Amino acid sequence: MRRAVAIVDGEHYPPVVRQALEELDDLVVAAVLVGGIEKLRGGEDYGVPLEPSIESAALEHAPDVVIDLSDEPVLSPPDRFALASRVLALGVPYEGPDFRFDPPRFEPITLPALAVIGTGKRVGKTAVTGHVARRLAATGSPVVVAMGRGGPPEPEIVTVPPTVESLLALSRSGRHAASDHLETAIAAAVPTVGCRRCGGGLAGAVGVSNVLEGVALAATLDPEILILDGSGAALPPVEAGRRLLVASAAQPVDVAAGYLNSYRALISHLVLVTMAEAGAPHAALAAALRDRVRPGTPVIRAVLRPRPLEPVAGEHVAYFCTAPTTSHAALAAHLEERHDARVARVSGALSDRARLRDELRTVDAAVFVVELKAAAVDVVVEEAVRRGARVVIAANDVLPLDGEPDFDAEVMRVAAEATALAPAIVS
Repeated sequence: MRRAVAIVDGEHYPPVVRQALEELDDLVVAAVLVGGIEKLRGGEDYGVPLEPSIESAALEHAPDVVIDLSDEPVLSPPDRFALASRVLALGVPYEGPDFRFDPPRFEPITLPALAVIGTGKRVGKTAVTGHVARRLAATGSPVVVAMGRGGPPEPEIVTVPPTVESLLALSRSGRHAASDHLETAIAAAVPTVGCRRCGGGLAGAVGVSNVLEGVALAATLDPEILILDGSGAALPPVEAGRRLLVASAAQPVDVAAGYLNSYRALISHLVLVTMAEAGAPHAALAAALRDRVRPGTPVIRAVLRPRPLEPVAGEHVAYFCTAPTTSHAALAAHLEERHDARVARVSGALSDRARLRDELRTVDAAVFVVELKAAAVDVVVEEAVRRGARVVIAANDVLPLDGEPDFDAEVMRVAAEATALAPAIVS
């Protein structure tokens, strides 16, 4: 018999609730009253202890499941997702009459690990992973384990950063040559292990992956810390001492900070709001996320800016990325002001091959600066080779807005905490 904490409300007549609790097949050890006063007279007795919050109920009674017997209007659909996030963050399943959410399972490992996770695709998560890897590599020896929807069938180690020529050879052999582990190996110049996954649950559990095998392979490199790179909104299925959540101000605020992204925020120890461009609702998103994370968790707003990995000063360049058009002017200005390039075109069409091919017909540049995403190799590099244009791969730097906390210092903090926690995680 499962030990259950029940969620109840005051819109139900208390004797009805008490009878329902008695009829459950589970052993109800406590209840949490989440609101509603219509049918309450005071001094209600539900036959079990009433706890003030789901967190205190879990701490006091160690339930196997939380069963929701409340209803609208006390808990609206967004409220239900917020409650589900809190329950899952406690590591407890949450179920009701026609639904059940299980917390994603994280396999314990013996190595310190920092996971970089996201609230969706195209939030800049892999760019952030590359930045984090570069920062940690300056003082240590990290290894990145990346999972992606186009990863290799067997985990593979990349210890030497690929070249444009080797990426092109991979693409022509039928491989996905812009897989996240290849991007990070080039952008951060650290060892990476590439893995694949398929499927992603609402809370981020993966359907099928070879990440555990990838972690075992990474362990052979004797890393000081693993950086676990998530995939879209899917979480690496490995226990991490610390997690860094990447949310984008290009996403609707109610998506990036709501639904079960609230769960992702609750299990994170550092939150980065990317795409914090002028005119984007980054302040509103940061405020919403602060309401959902544990007290004291830093929420930092930042922009991502390209850093060509070879000099492009004085060159006539076209930059290819996945950024929305609203940020193209800022990206061009950065390349011109910081890297002395002459920008002829910024294209954000790497994730749309048909549109990308159309745009390429009108691009006139001697150098193609390419973010390693989606169709970067099989379309852009192939076209550059056909024209005889030079190809330069671009990494991304995380640049916090003025007045925001020092992102690099926070990265070092969470990495140190993950290292200190490693023995406790294993036990």
